[in-house]
Amino acid sequence: MIPKEAREGDDTAGLLLYLYGPGKRDEHVDPHLVAAWDPCLPDPGRSNEMTIPDLAMLLDAPVRTLRGRRPPLHVFHVAVRNPPEDRRLTDEEWARVAREMMHAAGIAPHADEHGCRWVAVRHADDHIHIVATRAREDGRQPQTSWSKLRMQEVARRFEVEWGLRRLTHADGTARRWSKTGETEKAARRGLAEPVRETLQRTVREAAAAGASDADFFARLAAAGLRVQQRIAPDGNVTGYSVAMPGDRDRGQAPVWFPGFRLAPDLSLPRVRERWSGPPLNAAAAPAVMWRTAEEKVREAVDHLGAGGLYQGAGDVAALGDLIVVAAVVFPRLVREQMRQAAHEFERASWAPSARSLEGQARALYRESAYSLSRSVARAGRSDTEAVLGLLVALVMAVDGSRRWHEAQEHRVQAHAAGRAGRLLREAVEVTAGAAAARDYEPRQRKTAARTRTRQRLAAAAEGARPMTGVVQNALPSHARDILADPAWPALRSRLEAIERAGENPVDVLSAAAARRELTSAESTAEVLTWRLDGWRKQRGSAVAVTRESPATTPASGAGRVGPVGRTGAPAPTRRPPGDELGSGPKRVR
Repeated sequence: MIPKEAREGDDTAGLLLYLYGPGKRDEHVDPHLVAAWDPCLPDPGRSNEMTIPDLAMLLDAPVRTLRGRRPPLHVFHVAVRNPPEDRRLTDEEWARVAREMMHAAGIAPHADEHGCRWVAVRHADDHIHIVATRAREDGRQPQTSWSKLRMQEVARRFEVEWGLRRLTHADGTARRWSKTGETEKAARRGLAEPVRETLQRTVREAAAAGASDADFFARLAAAGLRVQQRIAPDGNVTGYSVAMPGDRDRGQAPVWFPGFRLAPDLSLPRVRERWSGPPLNAAAAPAVMWRTAEEKVREAVDHLGAGGLYQGAGDVAALGDLIVVAAVVFPRLVREQMRQAAHEFERASWAPSARSLEGQARALYRESAYSLSRSVARAGRSDTEAVLGLLVALVMAVDGSRRWHEAQEHRVQAHAAGRAGRLLREAVEVTAGAAAARDYEPRQRKTAARTRTRQRLAAAAEGARPMTGVVQNALPSHARDILADPAWPALRSRLEAIERAGENPVDVLSAAAARRELTSAESTAEVLTWRLDGWRKQRGSAVAVTRESPATTPASGAGRVGPVGRTGAPAPTRRPPGDELGSGPKRVR
């Protein structure tokens, strides 16, 4: 059920004539009233006692009797439509819908004798039109704030009650997408994405890792953005705008984007909420800080939303910032999955309600984000267990947020959290596969093994089912489920690639499967595919590093084998602490 509020108008009679007329293409059939503010009101479509001009005069009567200035646009118009696959509602059901919509919109609340006048007209099977005038019988104006959101909530209740198709609705948390002109401009300039998207991501990373106004603006400048602060007469900063270097309009002036235009939670007041509270202490070694962050995230799972709706909204917002920071500091091996997870969880971090800043889970998530952003070092070879532990804790946290959203009937946010959780699970398994590859010591292959490899490759070329025996030898207890899994073709292709690389697929699959348990996996084949992806990334990086000559290997990174760069604090004059990846936009010349 879709209620759509049209633009306000000033011609009640003209709108009624259209609704009772044939329509633009003769699509209106049997126009008639299904409900009105007066139950005894005659229907102009089926009675000679009332004409359409007479009905318009009755609706406009309270407007004409208003004292003082009359509203220039006094016609309130809402169309309520069902999808084609829904069943046909009766007139009585549509009448109930109209009354509930007018109550929710504030036009005619229940048991209010002085509400506005309205009528509901039906001229098709799948929708009705509600016409009202913005003038109460007592001469006051109706309170229609948040009318769209409240009517959407009514529609969701009817969908559940009547078994209609359940739709999502605009709850004020949707992502602000780039406009068509911005997308076309990015294509002309050869950019990978519109400037708005780059700015939104960069500002969000700075806000999630910032600790004060000065730190926030310093991070924006270090990321390569142009920053413009809005300063009040008393000297206080009340807002900000950012622009990408080289992004100009037709008049060659910089294109500025205020923070609140990038995202609802990036206005300066909402950004400042992130670092409200007592100062945090980050005086600990990086490895200790990673494990401390894991402990805090695990502890926060039990406290998320424990204090009610508003507290839960603040908790999920802080969790979203934590995932953003994790996407910046995590190793390159899983950075793409982490960035996608942060992107997906963005909608889940915006609960459609006010939020409290006092939740215990929020404090724990914020402390974890603060620790990660100041750990300086990226997770390297010796930090694999810390990375894996924190990833598992983040999966638990995102699953907890999904359950909280489901309990609050935030279906859009719950689905977003589910998508982010899947990406985090993939990151967990890729990390586990890479860890198994680092600890793997290949056995010396014998001539018979090489012969079996050639035979399997020849069978694959002839169209036989390859790698079935590999799975049966490596994982006999899981073989039946894996071979029947829809993800088995993807796993088979990974095993074939490993064998072509000269490694024993049985040993590799056994080592990857032994790294973490498989009993809780929804798809064992998919989990093993992710682990082999991590395995191949790690083995490929190790080979690349061993082939480097001493002259091309940095002195500080000598002896390291792994997919990530060396650790070390970046120069403070080039980028702020904790932003060692330099993920901000490059300057455009």
